[in-house]
Amino acid sequence: MPKRLSKGAVNKFRKEGYFFPVSILDGFEVTEIKAYLKSFEEAQGYPLEGRQRSHAHLLFPWLDSLVRHPIMLDVVEDLIGPNILCWGSIFWTKEARSTSFVSWHQDVTYWGLTDGDVVNVWVALSPANETSGCMSVLPGSHLQPTLPHKDRYHHDNMLTRGQEISVDVDASKTIQMPLKSGEMSLHDIRIAHGSGPNSSDERRIGFSIQYIPTCVRQTKSDLDYASLVRGEDNYGHFTLVPPPVQAMDTEAVTIHELASEATSEILYKGAEKNTSRL
Repeated sequence: MPKRLSKGAVNKFRKEGYFFPVSILDGFEVTEIKAYLKSFEEAQGYPLEGRQRSHAHLLFPWLDSLVRHPIMLDVVEDLIGPNILCWGSIFWTKEARSTSFVSWHQDVTYWGLTDGDVVNVWVALSPANETSGCMSVLPGSHLQPTLPHKDRYHHDNMLTRGQEISVDVDASKTIQMPLKSGEMSLHDIRIAHGSGPNSSDERRIGFSIQYIPTCVRQTKSDLDYASLVRGEDNYGHFTLVPPPVQAMDTEAVTIHELASEATSEILYKGAEKNTSRL
């Protein structure tokens, strides 16, 4: 029996490649996380940017707690089993009236992870809807051959290489996944997905977490990092990293830089240019 999801929810995820919404955080938890984020951004004088957006759970204990949230891990366990690694995390923040977008793509094309039950969790820390640029998916695309992609670098594209499916995506077959604050969605590594700009007057804050079973391997590099968040790792495919003791302490910053550099090498492998170094 699943721990948190119904059998119907698990079957829907398997068949269609996504499931939403799942309530994960209460109002106090959302407020607390946003307060931590606001405090840090005000202290440094600008919003999270560049590599700060990625693997932020390695820098801040309050985000490490989020990726280890017991309810979230129960849900993930229902899909990938009890031995779970957090491979990465990333903030998807669209400022009010922002033109930032995420082009249609499939994560499997550039993550370098072996086939397996890889789940991307997307947590809404503010309302994510059609107006603010919520995620859309193409149901069932995870069961079809991977679609061709092309790098289309663009200032407003939040993806590393502006990677985009190079064939038309039929909008009539796509599904939007609006979320309230504190809710999350789940999608398969292979599903086609994207999101539009934020035309609302409020900042849209999302935080995604990539969970993998410990049997998964990295194919694009001999070195990659992950955090063991539940169960045991009997494979040793990844260098395991400890949780941060204090926000932005020396060890946390060093580990974050190592993990970020490894991820950059993986995501940009074969690319025309690496914009993370420009």
